[in-house]
Amino acid sequence: MMRQEMILEVGGVTKTAGRRTLVKELSFGVRPGEVCGFVGPNGAGKTTLIRMITGLIKPDSGQIRIDGVDVRQDRIAALSRVGAIVESPIFFPYMSGRGNLLNLARLHGNLHTSAQRKARVEEVLAIVDLSGRGSDKVKTYSLGMKQRLGIAQALLGSPKLIILDEPANGLDPMGIRDLRNLILKLRDEQGISFFISSHLLDELQRICSRFVIIKEGGMVWQGTSGEWVDIAGTRGLEEHFVELMTR
Repeated sequence: MMRQEMILEVGGVTKTAGRRTLVKELSFGVRPGEVCGFVGPNGAGKTTLIRMITGLIKPDSGQIRIDGVDVRQDRIAALSRVGAIVESPIFFPYMSGRGNLLNLARLHGNLHTSAQRKARVEEVLAIVDLSGRGSDKVKTYSLGMKQRLGIAQALLGSPKLIILDEPANGLDPMGIRDLRNLILKLRDEQGISFFISSHLLDELQRICSRFVIIKEGGMVWQGTSGEWVDIAGTRGLEEHFVELMTR
């Protein structure tokens, strides 16, 4: 894999806590415009890796590059290319969706003036189909609307990569459908790459072109969605995933 072809490159990343290895020599890449599913059982190290990718914690060894920029060497430049929702998005419940986004827009160095921030907030509200509810307090939003507002927040800095950690948790079928359609829209219309951690294999199969599967911090399998479907055969992804985890 050529580095310049990757929006996200994880190379030999390891993270330990005491005597426990949380992530073990993981290596993979995500291409521009690709939706990559990140799968593993609870405690496999998924959130730990996501926290390293987003610069919240440092790896013990290995490299993480975002759009060619090493996160450890130039964290600010690397993360300027990323939007992320790690766990559930958090907003001020008694403030409007628009007000929350305007506050968050101040954190983005590419939005220098009040006019720029207001314009970008209106753009992202429209993208996630919340323009009509932008003036309403967040406490009145459904869980699905809060998740879309979280993606609006992730879009403020015009990222090339969006990282989502269990984005469908707690969503009803309509909320899951809306989230799926939004991800595919952003991929198709803006060329944004996604790296998505989730346990919902059937849903991931509908949107992901590539999968990375880990167990106990180490790589178990990686490849395209089509390759995984072919390997799983009539058993389906869920049964094959269980087999991978019990080997």
